[in-house]
Parts: sequence; structure tokens; C-alpha cells
Amino acid sequence: MTLAAWAGAWLGTAGSGPVWGAVVLVAVGVAMFAWRRRSAVLTAVACVLLAVGASGAVRAEALATGPVATLARERAVADLVVEVRGDARVHPAEGVRPPYASLDAVAVQVEGRGQAWRTRTPVLLVVTGGAVPAWSHWPVGSRLRVGGRLESAEAGDAFAAVVRVRSGGVLVRPPPASLRLVERVRAGLRASVAHRRPEPRALVPALVLGDTSALTPAVVDDFRTTGLSHLTAVSGANLTLLLAFCLVLARWIGVRGWALRVVGLGTVVVFVALCRTEPSVLRAAAMGLVALAALGSGGRQAGMRHLAVAATALLLLDPYLARSVGFVLSVLASGGIVWWARSWTRLLRRWLPRVVAESVAVPLAAHLATLPVVAAISGRVSVSGLLTNAVAGPFVGPATVLGFAAAAASLLSAHLAAVLGFGAAWSAQPILWVAHAGAALPGSSRDWPATPFAVAWLGAASLATAFLVPAVLTRRWLCLVVALVMVLALVGSPRRPGWPPSDWVLVACDVGQGDGLVLRAGRHDAVVVDTGPDPAPMRRCLAELGVRRVVLLVLTHFHDDHVGGLDGVIGVRPVGQVWVCPLASPAGGVAEVRAAAAAHGVPVLTPAVGASGTVGGIAWQVLGPRTGPAAEVAAEDESGRQNDASLVVMMTVDGMRVLLSGDVEPPGQEAIVAAGADLRADVLKVPHHGSARQDQTFLAATHARLAIASAGVDNDYGHPAPSTVARLRALGMQVLATNEHGGVAVEERGGRLTVATER
Repeated sequence: MTLAAWAGAWLGTAGSGPVWGAVVLVAVGVAMFAWRRRSAVLTAVACVLLAVGASGAVRAEALATGPVATLARERAVADLVVEVRGDARVHPAEGVRPPYASLDAVAVQVEGRGQAWRTRTPVLLVVTGGAVPAWSHWPVGSRLRVGGRLESAEAGDAFAAVVRVRSGGVLVRPPPASLRLVERVRAGLRASVAHRRPEPRALVPALVLGDTSALTPAVVDDFRTTGLSHLTAVSGANLTLLLAFCLVLARWIGVRGWALRVVGLGTVVVFVALCRTEPSVLRAAAMGLVALAALGSGGRQAGMRHLAVAATALLLLDPYLARSVGFVLSVLASGGIVWWARSWTRLLRRWLPRVVAESVAVPLAAHLATLPVVAAISGRVSVSGLLTNAVAGPFVGPATVLGFAAAAASLLSAHLAAVLGFGAAWSAQPILWVAHAGAALPGSSRDWPATPFAVAWLGAASLATAFLVPAVLTRRWLCLVVALVMVLALVGSPRRPGWPPSDWVLVACDVGQGDGLVLRAGRHDAVVVDTGPDPAPMRRCLAELGVRRVVLLVLTHFHDDHVGGLDGVIGVRPVGQVWVCPLASPAGGVAEVRAAAAAHGVPVLTPAVGASGTVGGIAWQVLGPRTGPAAEVAAEDESGRQNDASLVVMMTVDGMRVLLSGDVEPPGQEAIVAAGADLRADVLKVPHHGSARQDQTFLAATHARLAIASAGVDNDYGHPAPSTVARLRALGMQVLATNEHGGVAVEERGGRLTVATER
């Protein structure tokens, strides 16, 4: 029945008349079959399919036909009064795209095209430019007047339009008293841990309220790698951890019977109040109540019935949840907890205290249940997730409970709140240690293809593992053996047959939409050129290659797709020195690089154009950036100027010449050619990920045999451009791209280039 509700909600919110007609036909067909078979279950399925599908269709039609949607289809500029419904999500710069903020809101007044309307229509605000900091601090419930351009939402989105905003809003009405009280309590929690160390100070609000605004990218990446990300989201699994801890504590002090359920219900009410009544929070509360009922009494069957009823009711109230990955994860996590956690806790209690047993069993069940979906959306499997969840689990409850207590106490006494915040921060610190230690292990996570077969195989493996868990949990010695085997698997670097080749001299790592190249400078030494947009792929690539020391890190320029993965190199292994380009822009990238280098005592230098030398057996010569009339005229935009400031370096390793060109664009390429630089190379790193903007003379002057374009799968820029690939092939080059072939490794044997690819 729940699957019928899910299908009806998904199809109903598609915004397509033919699809809605298909839903009705299917529902009628099921009803007729049920009538012939006199099946009450099939009749209920037909009713649920029709009811939820109709609810989704009505919602989709309302969003698509209102005045906001009409203005959005015309890309009109309008004045709106909006009510903020959620905290701003600040998205960092990525490549040439500057940082921006997005937040959910409801348009209550709209003026455009000479007309005005009163409405209550969900919209998504996208804020860019200098207005980002101001919008990041508006409290939920504020009503603001703002002007912006409206754009149509994509089919299946739960809002009528995207509002592009480039200016700050004007306050029309502050939040109501209830929301101001909630904001005061949330601020009290942050103040209670304000004097703690930076990482626990950021993690406590994330554990308690799902407020991840202060978490650094490095911490977020480590939590993702170790399968602990669910702890920092407002999720049913995380709420269940809080409920389990509170119920154990209540039992310990003597609470029994219905009073125990009142304690659990009160915990959920406080949770919803502090985390605000957003759809994700209400979803988490419903899933948490399901887990509460299952852990309390009634067993598996009753728990699964509760879960089915809760999921169906939520889909009926908000059909767009069917399209939410968070909803899928919440249902699966709650299902895993309902089906496995209680029995596993009972087995663990034979040799562990109850509080420890529940703290281990609950996250273990949630992790196994959600593993296939997480792999499908991330392309990664957290090998360390089982171990890290089991080890970190006992600390989550105390950190969360003490955090809630600190938030409540902040209304009474700042000193009492600080004491409780101190306990919450110290309870959160072991979780951070577990995340950092787990992420540092070479085998912590593995790539996993997001194909139907691979995901299905992983789901089957998860079920098989869950089937074997009881046999392990009842035997203390077997638990220790399994833990030892897992640790041994984690400390070894993941190996794939034939990758990387043992005699590699150059590897273009698959870092997504960015650059990350490694040149061998010794048995375990390397020169690294750029770090990609994310630390994890770069860290993983260096581990696979057996690199223990980076003698030189070249950052061709400061765009995020070249320096965003810096934490995957600096701080992970020793770095001799860092080279940067002469243009200190954009400021965010410059600050990030200099802060990371200073924190680890690594010197930062800007090599002079024309300089040459050797490092670790690799000969180098700096060919650019060059300046000239063409560059000055063509680089009209800031991004183009930053690209043309890229360091362009020729490196010779084992007799093979490699031209590393950063993101230099045609004006910069023309200036290098005009300066008479010797561009002859065996391997060309194609400028700017293979964009269509290339200078033919520059490409031809390289005489390269192999061209490598580093780009992300299904990237929005269309890199590498088909026109560029055709031009390179016309010049006699073999063209390989990381988005198609994965990592590319090159070795030279007797004057011949030998190439191996991951895929």
C-alpha cells in the first residue's frame, strides 16, 4: 500500500496530463481486479493510489497555473513580499561560479507586469553577489520585500518559481513571537559552545538542530567518507538516537508504562519546536515516532505497520516527498531500525550495557538499510561506515541530549547552559576523532558504480550482512575478529586489477570537474598539479599511487575546481612547497590556500616566468602566464582574467615532456606563442578542461601525441567540447578524457607512450 502511495505521489507530481490519466487508468484497473477477486487489500491499494495521485496532481496544477508560475514562464522581473521558511544554504564557489545562497520561501504578495496578487506560493530564492551575507542571517518567519527575476521551476520541483535576487531584502514584518523564541533558543545553544574548540563548536548545533552552517568542508567530507553524514541532518535515524537515549535514561530513573511514552512524545515535540516545522523536520518526527513505537513494544510487525501508515500519511499530506532523497533515506533508516535494532540490542545486552547496546545497534541498522541508496546517489560506498557508526554511536546520544539541555537552559541561565554545552562539546569530540581517523584510512571508502545491477547487488549484500549480524553479535570473540578484519581492510589502500600501472610517470586523477595531476618524482615522491574541487578524490588518488611525500604542489590558479581539494594533499602527507600564480584572485581561493599552507608550515612561492630547474628528478620550466595586447583586450571578464593568469609549466619526467596548461584561454595562449616559448611536448594537458575556447596555433605548436582533458561526468559545461576533441584529433593526437575513461596513467618505454585508464 505504501508503494502504491509512493507511485501515486511520484506520478501525480510529474505535472503531466497524460501521466495523471495513466494513474487514473491504473487505479481503475486495480479496483476492477480487486472487485472481481473480492480483495480488500487490492481495493485499498487502488484507493490509496488514486487519492495520493490526485493530491499530487492538484498540488502540481496549483503550482503550475498560479500568477507566480505565469510570470516565471515570461522571465518577468517582479516585486515580491516573501516569508522565509528555512535557513539559507550557502553554496561555496565552484570553478568559475561564485558563491551563492538558496532558501525556501513563500510568496505572499506579487507585483509584476502592471498587476498585483495576494497568494501563498512556494518559491526558491537564489541570492548572488554581495547580498549573500545579508540573506544568510534573516531568521525564519521574517517577511521581506524583494525584487528579482522569476524563472520557471523544473518539473517535479515543490515550488512554483526560482527567484533570482541580487540585492538585500527590506524587512516588512519580523517573525512571530513563537519563532523568535525558537531563534533565541537556537542562538542560546550556539552561545553555550562558543568558547569550545572550532570543530566541536560547529558539530553540536549540527547534531542537535541539523544546523551545519559552521561545519568546514573538511569535516563534512570526512563525515561523508565515513558514513556519518546522517548525524548532521534532521533525520528520523538521528531523532531515534535521541529517543533511544532519553528512553534508556528514563527507564534508569524508574519511568515505566505510558509515562515512558510521554517522555518520548515530549522529546519529539521539543525536537520539532527547536528544529522548526519544516517538511524535513516533520518527516523526521514521524519516522522517529515509528521507531519509538517499535523500540517500545509491539515488535517488528507492528513497527512496520506503523511505518507504512506514517509514510502513507506523509505522502498524502505532501506528495512531493516522493521525490525527496531525504524521505527515502528516512523511511529506509526507520525500517532498518524497526526490523533489526530491537533484536540486535537484545543480543548485545548479553555482554554489553543496554545504553551501549542500543547506541551500537540503532546506527548499525540504519547504515545497512540505507547503504544501497547512498551508493546510488554518491557513487561511493563507505567501507568504514559500519565500524565508525558502531564506535561513534555511544557518543551521539550524550552529545545530542546535552546539546538539547544546553539549548533549554539558555533561557534560564547562560552559566548553566555553558556547563551543559561543555559536556556536549566533549561528547562530540570523540565523534570527530572517529570521523577524522576513519577518513584518513586508505580503504575508508570505495568507488561504486551507480548502475541498477551494482546497486541491486549492494542491496542483496546488505541484506545478507544483516542476516549474519545476529550470529556475530552473540559471540564476543567473533565480534572482535570481525572488527580486526575490518580494520585490516581499512588500513590497506583499495586496489583495482591493473590500476594504477606499476611504472606510471604521469597520472591524471579522476577528480570530477577539475584538474588533479600527479608526476612521479621518486619511489614514493611526486609533484602534484592542482587538487580538483573536492579533497576525497585527490586523497584517494594519491593513496592508490603510493605517494607518501609531495615535493612540489603547483596550483595553476585559484579557482575552486583547482584548489578546492587542497585538504586532500596538505595535511595528509608532507608537502615541500606550493607554487601559485601571480594573480591573487578570487580572494576566497587565495585565502584558503594561504591559510592551509600557513597552518602546516609550507612555503608559498610564485615562480618567475622563464625560470627553470629540477625538483625530485623532474625538470621544469615556467612558460606562462604571459601578458600582451591580445590578453589585455580579450580578458574582459574577471573569470577570463583569472584563467589567463594560470601557471603554464613544461615538466620533463623520464624523458617525457608534459605541458601543464591550467585553464589558460586563447588570449593567454596567443601571448605564450608570441613570446616564442618552446611548446613541444609528448603529452598535453588540454587547457580549461577541453573547452571550446582554444587557439589553434597554440595546440599545433605542442606537437603532442597524447592530449588529456580533465572533466567531470555529465558536467554542465559540456567539457571536453566536441569541437576541441575534433581539432586535437585532426592534429594527430590521441584524446582521453577523465569523464569518459576515469583516471589516465602514462608511462614511456623506449620512446613509446603507454597509456592505461581506470575504465
